[in-house]
Amino acid sequence: MDVDDFWDLIERSGRETDTRRARVSWLVDELSRRPVEEIIDYHIWWTTTQNRGCTIDLYAAYWFVFRMGSLDGFEYFVNWLVSLGRETFEAVTDCPDRLIELPQVLHLLELEKPSATSAKRWLQDPEQMREEQPEFDPLGHVAYHAYEQVTGQDPDGLGEAADARGVSGGFPLVPALGNVPHGEQWDFDDEQEMARRLPRIARYRDQ
Repeated sequence: MDVDDFWDLIERSGRETDTRRARVSWLVDELSRRPVEEIIDYHIWWTTTQNRGCTIDLYAAYWFVFRMGSLDGFEYFVNWLVSLGRETFEAVTDCPDRLIELPQVLHLLELEKPSATSAKRWLQDPEQMREEQPEFDPLGHVAYHAYEQVTGQDPDGLGEAADARGVSGGFPLVPALGNVPHGEQWDFDDEQEMARRLPRIARYRDQ
């Protein structure tokens, strides 16, 4: 499995299903019909892709746009970005400032606005709201479930197989152990630096 095959599976899973739960099941079923080596390949491409999103500037964009700073939440947010497909993921990871331009993000922010638009949020189906949230934790467990089904072994073996190929993940983020988003650290309270790094998001915040 190469990177194109990986993204094809991610994108097909979105086209073939209507809910996140169904999407995860579709991916697990698809991988479970493949050799173990392909499951390991998928996991390696997943880890490599996640690592690409594990940057301080993308974390800052997540922080400022959604007003959330949980490190676990950031990991689940990166999973969600992957779920949006290759073109969107690569555009935002290349330039985190583009996060504010995504239709899915603008829709969520519109629902959060007070006054006239607040009715939209309360009239929306709660299940649909959960489907639209910018986090997708279960998507990160697909390869582990498939590996366990195919091998009957502890899914930790998948991580060991990736380590043997020299691939390790940036997540989970544990600052006490030195696991932090990569890139130059900067002060999120510095308005000038924020405007320099994330000008689109800064303009949105000033509206």
